[in-house]
Amino acid sequence: MKNEEMTKEELLKIERNIGKILRAGVFVSSAVIIVGILMFVLTGHSGYATGVWPVRFDAILSGLVGFKALAWLMTGLFLLILTPVLRVVASIFSFAREGDKLYVAITTLVLVILLVAMIIGHGGA
Repeated sequence: MKNEEMTKEELLKIERNIGKILRAGVFVSSAVIIVGILMFVLTGHSGYATGVWPVRFDAILSGLVGFKALAWLMTGLFLLILTPVLRVVASIFSFAREGDKLYVAITTLVLVILLVAMIIGHGGA
């Protein structure tokens, strides 16, 4: 009985930590998006020529350093997309800690599918 209670307490702690990760991800991405919106409103332009968008990570990073509004907006959206991926990664670790090999395998497969979909989507295929 005591062992079962400990498992429930550990599971509750893991779920709380995952919830904190999700909240932090949404908060950080929202803050970055708000900065991008404010930069766009205050300057009146995206920081790039018409029809030009930074699509590579190095271009986005240099846009962040150069305080270009569109780069900040894209970074915020990227962070928002990564938040549930981070939740899947955290779930893999929590299932591994519990020793649940089946759920580790299933969640790892979900992570692989997410990463492949992101790579395909980035390539435009």
